Amino acid sequence: MPRYVKISEFKAKCHALIDEVARTGGAVIITRSDKPVAELVPHRPRAQSARGILEDELVVIGDTISRVDVEWNSLR
Repeated sequence: MPRYVKISEFKAKCHALIDEVARTGGAVIITRSDKPVAELVPHRPRAQSARGILEDELVVIGDTISRVDVEWNSLR
């Protein structure tokens, strides 16, 4: 369950709250007039791109640039 902190408390304890989030992995919701305005969450690395995930797994065989000599039957 996230912890709710008033913005004035966040200003006073910013460094300690950042350390707490990094240590516990929990979120801190920052409020102004009892309404949430921001969320402090631990950093999570972005997912790799599809190319990075398939690196060394996907092999292209043949020519991918030149035209394909195939007749396509189109609907007329």
